[in-house]
Amino acid sequence: MHPTAARLQERLRERGLTISVVALDDSARTVPEAAAAVGCEPAQIVKSLVFLRDGEPVMVLCAGDRRVANKRLGLSPANADQARAATGFSIGGIPPLGHDRELDTLIDDSLRRFETVWCAAGTPHAVFEVSTAALIDAIPSARVLDVG
Repeated sequence: MHPTAARLQERLRERGLTISVVALDDSARTVPEAAAAVGCEPAQIVKSLVFLRDGEPVMVLCAGDRRVANKRLGLSPANADQARAATGFSIGGIPPLGHDRELDTLIDDSLRRFETVWCAAGTPHAVFEVSTAALIDAIPSARVLDVG
C-alpha cells in the first residue's frame, strides 16, 4: 500500500472508522474512472472538493452525479495548491476526512441514497468503501445539506 494511503487508513482508524484501502491498477482521479475501477454507479463516488469561504478552506463532499452550487453556498473553488495546503493531499486523491487539519465540512444530503459510498484514500490509485451513515458520523461537525 502506498505510504500516503496507509497514513490515511491509520488516521481513519483513530477516528473509529475501520476501512480497507483498495489499491487500484488504474487511476481513480475522476468520477468515471473511479466508478469503473470499483464497479459502482458514478453517483456513489464521493467527490471531496476544496472551496474557499472568506479565504478559509471548506471541504464539500458531493455525490459523483451532482455539481456543487458554490455561488449559492458562498464558496469559490480552491486551486490545486490551496487544496493541498488545506488537506495535505493532492487533487485526485483527496479523502473526505483525515486531513492534516480539521476543515469546515459540508456533506451532500443526496449521498444518503446509498448504503455505501466510495472515497479517495490519499492517492489517485487508492480508494475505500464506507457506509454512508458511518462517513457522516465520523465528521460530527459537518453539516448535511443540499449542496447542488
